[in-house]
Amino acid sequence: MSKKNKLADMPIQSLLYTMAIPLMMSLLIQSLYNIVDSIFVAKLSENALTAASLVYSIQFLMIAVGVGTAVGLNAVLSRKIGENKTDEACQVATTGLFLMLITAFLFSFTGIFLSDTIATKMTSEPELQELCKQYLSINLVYCFGIFLQTYGQRLLQAVGDTVLSMLSLIIGAILNIILDPIMIFGLFGFPTMGIKGAAIATVIGQMAGAIAALLFNRFKNTLIHIKFKNYHFKWQDVVDIYKVGLPTIIMQAIGSVMTFAVNSILLQVSTTAVAFFGIYYKLQNFLMMPINGLGQAAIPIVAYNYGNKNFTRVNKTWKTLLPTGAVIALLGTILFCIFPKQLLNLFSASSEMLIIGIPALRIISISFVFATITILCGYFASGLGNGIVNMISSAIRQLILLVPCLWFLIKNFDISYGWYAFWIAEIIACIYSYSTSHKLLKNKLEVENERNISQNKYKTISW
Repeated sequence: MSKKNKLADMPIQSLLYTMAIPLMMSLLIQSLYNIVDSIFVAKLSENALTAASLVYSIQFLMIAVGVGTAVGLNAVLSRKIGENKTDEACQVATTGLFLMLITAFLFSFTGIFLSDTIATKMTSEPELQELCKQYLSINLVYCFGIFLQTYGQRLLQAVGDTVLSMLSLIIGAILNIILDPIMIFGLFGFPTMGIKGAAIATVIGQMAGAIAALLFNRFKNTLIHIKFKNYHFKWQDVVDIYKVGLPTIIMQAIGSVMTFAVNSILLQVSTTAVAFFGIYYKLQNFLMMPINGLGQAAIPIVAYNYGNKNFTRVNKTWKTLLPTGAVIALLGTILFCIFPKQLLNLFSASSEMLIIGIPALRIISISFVFATITILCGYFASGLGNGIVNMISSAIRQLILLVPCLWFLIKNFDISYGWYAFWIAEIIACIYSYSTSHKLLKNKLEVENERNISQNKYKTISW
């Protein structure tokens, strides 16, 4: 069975799970980049951990642009394949490569010329500024790996090959995990580089993953090829990519703005609070990786069958996607509620951090199911070519409600009440995302029913 037929004919539940499991593993492995870095950086000092937490907002912005572009590319490619327009898909893939390279150049130049400026805006403490500069500059200047890795993985995912996508991430992650302690602490004759070593290990892992992903596409992807010969640039391809990709970029970028804003609020409490939030965010991202894996698996399934006018399979994807995600989120809530101390101690948590962090993890985790439904509805809508739902729901849950509610609760009560801001933001965002996505799906099904009725009438008249 070809990859194309797999997307068209395989039972939806089996298809979604077989595509999602490798993606889940891929994203879980990818999240280890930041978690492993933080675990080793925490052994240097709490200031080093705080610096890594502050810089994460900029890293997240960089990843946001790459992932957003890739999500748009993925949706367009899957739809083109579903419409049996393979040559056009190859043209779009080549355009996507150019977009990724241009984006990488822009971030690299930012790292060369603006790392000092960005670091000074993050904190007024000289030691933290220097640590931020060291960690940030390397991640930005040598960012080509993360962009090309993301690009290569999405080409594979667009044709339903999530296993090779996973393998490219495994290669990068294993190398990163091996190099982290070697370069941070100066093992096996390497110089001791501290937080700078963590950044170097990360970018080397990303570059290795990028090389693997591009090679897998070159030799194993039978549907999509990068074609420079007879290539014709089309602005419409860029428009189609960013029609879905730009809202996703904005959505992801909102997360970066959110972390920066929350860190600014928490700095008024203590640097320990900032360090805790950095830990929480990475633990939460680790939990959300299976959720994102489900969502990313759904995009090519929904886009392909939407392009193929098979709305029954689109509807089945919706009915499978949300319950599965809710179960995973519930398991995460249970884990965070039962083992908060153990999770924090992975990062050498101080007694002050435990006082702040244990009740915080328990409170915030109650909102995981709502967050999951919001995220999956956004992915589903993106597969239908509508990225606006994802963008607006992300703005509601991460910025419009979360930041002001957190500020208000901390200012008028104390930090222990501030974490309830997550409940408010996630519940309201969930209501919006679910109702909007369900309405979008309902409209597509109604159009399909009307089309079928018209065809049946035509057949009757013809007979």
